[in-house]
Amino acid sequence: MAFFKKLKERLFKSSSKLEEGLDAIVKDGGEPSDEQDLPDQATPQKMAPKPAKSEVVLETMKKTSKAVVIEPVAIQVESGASKVDPPKTDFQPLTTVDEKNQASLETVDFKKIDPAPVLEAAVEKSAPSKGFIGRLMGRKAETTAVRRVLDDPMLEQLEDLLISSDMGVDAAMRVTANIAEGRLGKKLSSGEIKSLLSQEITRIMEPVAKPLPLYSQTPQVVLVVGVNGSGKTTTIGKLASQFKVAGKSVIIAAGDTFRAAAVEQLQIWGDRAGVPVLTAAKGSDPASLAFDAIEKARADKADLLLIDTAGRLQNRTDLMEELSKIVRVIKKQDPDAPHNTLLVLDATTGQNALNQVDTFRRLADVSGLVMTKLDGTAKGGVLVALADKFGLPIHAIGIGEQIDDLSPFDPEEYAKALTGQGVP
Repeated sequence: MAFFKKLKERLFKSSSKLEEGLDAIVKDGGEPSDEQDLPDQATPQKMAPKPAKSEVVLETMKKTSKAVVIEPVAIQVESGASKVDPPKTDFQPLTTVDEKNQASLETVDFKKIDPAPVLEAAVEKSAPSKGFIGRLMGRKAETTAVRRVLDDPMLEQLEDLLISSDMGVDAAMRVTANIAEGRLGKKLSSGEIKSLLSQEITRIMEPVAKPLPLYSQTPQVVLVVGVNGSGKTTTIGKLASQFKVAGKSVIIAAGDTFRAAAVEQLQIWGDRAGVPVLTAAKGSDPASLAFDAIEKARADKADLLLIDTAGRLQNRTDLMEELSKIVRVIKKQDPDAPHNTLLVLDATTGQNALNQVDTFRRLADVSGLVMTKLDGTAKGGVLVALADKFGLPIHAIGIGEQIDDLSPFDPEEYAKALTGQGVP
């Protein structure tokens, strides 16, 4: 099953809330109409088509003395390079091209045939004919929709609905204003409003939908931070497994030295992916473990070092200072490290995620976000609020515990799932 279909199915709380709300708004003061939903003529030119997911999921960044050059690359893995059997998943492993050995690289096609459309077409063909009158009545029922004039009261209701979905006041006002531009006084159906809303959300999210960058220097140190229970450990395990499948050498440092369960969980992921996990005695200094882990990664010539950290609330000054110490110690080993600092956010926390980003960004110089548990919230719009306020890259989203439940963030698919639009 494609990730978007899974996202649409699991993001049912948010999409149901918006769908029901939009339908109620249109019905409140609307009236039946035989007009068909048409493509919106006031919409700006269509966005450039996105590359297929199997083509670009990471960016290779090469640092020079003057600038940073970004080179998008295709998904490729080295033939026979990995001894780990790839898991049965639709997720596209994250990797970059090895320029020195391009001749030995082959493109991997991760596409799978979905039998659902074929089966649906077969069922439709086999259905008994309704006859002329039946078809005529059917067309009439399908084209009749409730429409409402887009006016100020309707815009206020729409704005309140978006705010209740945790989209944030500023983002909600901006979205409704854009929807209203050139359309005031027109009659719109709920389907048309959903389409317009999806377009506006996509426009806000596109600038922050950036894959996790890989740098030429090794080891690349990735520090993962977040509050208790946000999903840091699981996210690290999934990333490590996917990088390993992509042919990268990975080391995990279990920096949550206060929680034995976190260490055990990482060890399970490490065993599954064939990735070593460095641990320390319970209660030991996590900064010291990070220091040793960088030395180990250098000695083993590892491509990536993923460092887990203990969960900490943003209002605990002592724990946040401990995180700052970890960063200082890492920089003693490598002034450019950590090369990525990922903040893992729990979607169910709603607007509190904004406070978490603000605090962690100041203390740990967060470079990108990963949002987890989108399948368990009725307020999935918080991602829109984060993009609108901070503009930090959103590298991936998670909707479950399986390895293929973590995927690169796709703004268009997210917008359609959030607004309850069907799978294209």
